[in-house]
Amino acid sequence: MDLFYVLLNAVTVVFIAATMFAAGLGATITALRRAFTDLPLLALVLAANLILIPLLGWGLAALFGLAAAPYVALVLVASSPGGPFGAKLAMMQHGDVTTGAAMQVLLAALGSITFGLTADALLTAADVGGGVTLDVAALVRTVAVLQLVPFAIGLVLRHYATDTALAWHPAAVKVSNVTFLIVLAGMLLGNWSDIVALIGSRVPLAGFLLSVLAFGLGTLLATGGRARRTTMGSVATVRNAGPALAAIGISFDSEPAILGALAAILISGLTAAVPIAAVLSRGREAGP
Repeated sequence: MDLFYVLLNAVTVVFIAATMFAAGLGATITALRRAFTDLPLLALVLAANLILIPLLGWGLAALFGLAAAPYVALVLVASSPGGPFGAKLAMMQHGDVTTGAAMQVLLAALGSITFGLTADALLTAADVGGGVTLDVAALVRTVAVLQLVPFAIGLVLRHYATDTALAWHPAAVKVSNVTFLIVLAGMLLGNWSDIVALIGSRVPLAGFLLSVLAFGLGTLLATGGRARRTTMGSVATVRNAGPALAAIGISFDSEPAILGALAAILISGLTAAVPIAAVLSRGREAGP
């Protein structure tokens, strides 16, 4: 089983790096500049994703009276913005894909720095599990290297070798998707007893509600037309699993109960996010 977790951690590193490399290959400096300079949209998106949704996760964990492991998992997920599936959901719903992708990348980049500080502050305030805290310095350093460096490399390639970047982008996205599924399956396989124990508990419901309410906050706190607003909702609802997995490995020694709770929360969140995007897509296809 030790070998299993070593392999799972290795695939997790590949997933995080491949996701951010693909994001860099798919981004442009022009799109990122546009996201930075739209100050009203930027302020609302940052407030929703970096402040309100983490507080929402903390509130749901407290409201449902979750045990220490799922409490920690929910706070970690809520504190980690910029999940790569946000851009995919924007495509599914025929939304504002360009702005959505730019904001997803921006949130992932900023979240790699803010995640440790936010999660540590919330877990310390909650005094969960006898006062669990994160090794913020190690976490910020690790997540920043795993996310910002691959993203920067991809962005440089996109700017200076556009044809190469466009040719590599589909493969990088595929690696990201496949490794995410492997990580999710590994979490389910390696922690199945903890996940089974959560069936019938409030943990899946908390993850589902976090996703639904995050979509609502992301949509409400945005500017522009309906397509852009719901795109920001999709970006908000999908949290970034990479930093949460890194935190569990660094600060919690890959504790199976937390990994199991994280898997349950991620899956229940996707069961909310994907149907929302599908419904929006059908409505827009039927429109003029």
